[in-house]
Amino acid sequence: MSAKELTSMLNELLEKNYDTEKVYKTAADDVKHEGLKSYFKEKAMQRYDFGHELKAEIRNFGEEPDKGSSMKGDTHRAWMNLKTAFSSDKEEAVLEEAIRAEKSAVEDYNKMIKADGFPPTTANLLIKQRNAIERSLAEVRELEEKFD
Repeated sequence: MSAKELTSMLNELLEKNYDTEKVYKTAADDVKHEGLKSYFKEKAMQRYDFGHELKAEIRNFGEEPDKGSSMKGDTHRAWMNLKTAFSSDKEEAVLEEAIRAEKSAVEDYNKMIKADGFPPTTANLLIKQRNAIERSLAEVRELEEKFD
């Protein structure tokens, strides 16, 4: 793959991290439980950091990173806001959405990791971020059981 193709893939992943960061910020605003607020803020910061790591990789390929979130991400946040507004159990509804977002992120990362052409440093970064997201998914599932 060319550098442009690789950076296009990384930019797609960067956009999804922007989206997930915003989802977590919205989640932190939507829940009342202080522990969950703190958890979601921490996860938003993690995705912010992932974004900066991906930006650095994109620049290493001699390209400029994209800015902003996707229309799909904006739609997901609007749906999440609507769902939690009408839910009697906002914490559980938000946790369900977080699980959905993390599952999708793991799938996206797995596709990128399987793609040929990334240098080892980029592949290692993707694996490190994917593994952190898998841990987050397990944590969110545990939290959801507590609020079930």
